[in-house]
Amino acid sequence: MKRINWITAAFMAMALLLAAPATALAAYMDVGSNQYLVAKKIPEGKVGKSLSIPITINAGAEDMDGVWVGLCSDIFEFNQIMSDDSNGDYTVSNYPFEVTQDTFKPKRLGSIKMGKSKSTSLSVTIRKDLEPGYYSIPIAVYIDCEEEPDTDRYWAKEYINIYVSQPTGTTESEEEEQQITFVLGEGQPTPYGTYPNVMDFAINMRNSSEMKAYDVTVSMVLDADSAKFPFNINDGNYDRHFDVIEAGQTVAVPYSMAIREDSYSGFYPIQYNISFRESEGGPLLTAEETMYVQIVSKSREDALGDFNANDRTRARIIVDGYETVPEEIYAGDTFELILHMKNASSDVPASNILFTLESEKVSESAVFTTEDGSNSVVVNSLGAGQTAEIRMKFQSSGGVDPRSYSITIKEKYDSPEFKNAEESVTVDIPVKQEARLSTGTIDVMPASISVGGETNVMFGINNTGKVQLYNVTAKFEADSIQTEETYVGNIKPGETGNVDTMLTGVAATMDDGKIPITISYEDENGNVSTVTKEMSLYVSEPIPEDFDWGMEAGNMEGVDMEGGTSLKDRFLALSMPLRIACIAGVIVVIGAAAVIVVKLTKKRKNKKQQRAEEEGIDDDEIL
Repeated sequence: MKRINWITAAFMAMALLLAAPATALAAYMDVGSNQYLVAKKIPEGKVGKSLSIPITINAGAEDMDGVWVGLCSDIFEFNQIMSDDSNGDYTVSNYPFEVTQDTFKPKRLGSIKMGKSKSTSLSVTIRKDLEPGYYSIPIAVYIDCEEEPDTDRYWAKEYINIYVSQPTGTTESEEEEQQITFVLGEGQPTPYGTYPNVMDFAINMRNSSEMKAYDVTVSMVLDADSAKFPFNINDGNYDRHFDVIEAGQTVAVPYSMAIREDSYSGFYPIQYNISFRESEGGPLLTAEETMYVQIVSKSREDALGDFNANDRTRARIIVDGYETVPEEIYAGDTFELILHMKNASSDVPASNILFTLESEKVSESAVFTTEDGSNSVVVNSLGAGQTAEIRMKFQSSGGVDPRSYSITIKEKYDSPEFKNAEESVTVDIPVKQEARLSTGTIDVMPASISVGGETNVMFGINNTGKVQLYNVTAKFEADSIQTEETYVGNIKPGETGNVDTMLTGVAATMDDGKIPITISYEDENGNVSTVTKEMSLYVSEPIPEDFDWGMEAGNMEGVDMEGGTSLKDRFLALSMPLRIACIAGVIVVIGAAAVIVVKLTKKRKNKKQQRAEEEGIDDDEIL
């Protein structure tokens, strides 16, 4: 009994723990135990409105590479057990943000040096049914990730507190809840400078949101590596500050920079960190933007000696996948090729990309030709990890053999450190051919037989296509004959297979005497196709053995002809030369019939003997 009470008490304690409000578990936490996440201020948002959460990651005592940060998808602590008298307990979630497919998508911070920090902001929308109050939000930190990480495998989970209040309901306050974003370089050419001149330029920065930005500071990110940053670092501060930037306003961010002596010609990405406030006295938010500048200085060949493409950093553009419409292509068909081209680089963009598609040739002729005569496509830009879709229509040649033919995609593009880079990739397009056949003259000897009689049928099957015909058979089937199927075998393109078979009459012909011949064959995949031909054969009723021809000597007198004269009397009435001619004609007919019978008998015996030899049967067994 005591053990039962202990178990009952344990279950009751667990139920109470699970039934505790989620806000009690995730309402307010001590963020001082965070190892990487710096939480100096508590972001404030309103129910049903958007909120920008500032995130700052500090590297601490070691360098951090491949850093990503985002909302942690591990939000089980927000689940709450509810009770329903009719249906029992059920679980609800008090997670404060609207959840979409991009809610937990992390942002890339890159590398952070020891003791340094980097900042970004996470945009969320607070749920409309949320109770006001404090919420402690789990933030996932990912390390050593070149590509976008799996959200289930974070390096650390740390917390930041937010405060949610009820909205005032005024139009002005609703506008203030919108997120501020900035656009750099809009409506201006790429800043351009030539060594050894001083480069004076200004960056256009537009507040692309519908609300004011306060206390805006634009900080140019400096780098001591001349391969990444082309300017001399003479000043200690390259920040530009603006008290207020109105909604939609564009401001010029001016710079005067001396170009480095050890710089190289090319395009350089210059990064800018922008800090701002959405309201006067509000929390400080941050954003990151990039702007390119073009520098004309010494070429890299001068510094490297002989040109070596491996010393240049450039994008890698690959075929991420492709399909054709229709899926199966037969020789002579028109089809559309859909290519998915991906920049597989983790951090190198590509621009001014020229894709040229070239077909494999057979006998100096292209297997695939474009429908409109153009075989090139231009893509303006392709960022790291991005994919572009290319569509082009082709006409396949009708006379090619059935196999796969390649299309080469030649690429010519620019990267920040590599101009006019050239690469090529290929895809293989399978082309099929329709099977074609014809038959020669169908010989039937004799062309008419009686029931029980046999006739010999011979003809050729010509493979007039470009694909081999497998397991070719010819089947004869009609009411007047015994069904017969003859195996011909495989027929290569341009070759002929022969049919030679005997047909036996089983019933008198009751129609026009047409016998259907069904020719079947298989392709390389085992798919069966058929072709139907026809031959003529008449089958008559057999002559009874007791039939009285009226030609016997004793009965010729009984055979009357027209006018009452018997056959015998008419024969005797003929002159002697005519009698001799009639007798000779009868002898010739009988002789010809005997020759035919002998030939057919001999031919059948030879076929049986040949078949016996193939099957290993003794000659005695044939008889």
